[in-house]
Amino acid sequence: MQPDPVTLRELPTIEKIVRDETWLEAERRGAYVSQDDPVVRENVCRVVLRVGEQLRRKFSAYAPAQTPCYD
Repeated sequence: MQPDPVTLRELPTIEKIVRDETWLEAERRGAYVSQDDPVVRENVCRVVLRVGEQLRRKFSAYAPAQTPCYD
């Protein structure tokens, strides 16, 4: 099974959201914060839920036509 090409295109954007939210939370606390921190995860989820549909539409426009897979 091949990964969804749209999802693969979205990953760099989601990784940037994770980096940004990690940095913002570290700024708020004035100390190092892990990407696995519960507050960071919650904030990332909120951002992705808010912009997910836009991302999907944006990256779907660049997706190559799907060809059927015959095994």
